Amino acid sequence: MKTFIGFVALVVALAAASVSADAKGCIKGAIVGGIAGHLAHHHGVLGAAAGCVIGHHEANKHDKVKHPE
Repeated sequence: MKTFIGFVALVVALAAASVSADAKGCIKGAIVGGIAGHLAHHHGVLGAAAGCVIGHHEANKHDKVKHPE
């Protein structure tokens, strides 16, 4: 449990420090994925990585619909 709390604190700190447009959707996805992964047999890091990828993909998809080129 201490590791999970430390991981969440690290992700939140990175989210606060990150202002890059490239990380759009990744931080939110990593937080949600980390929590879901932790609840699914303690795979928080794997869940955070997958959540980051999915969150980034969804943010890009949303931007393409909102701002077509």
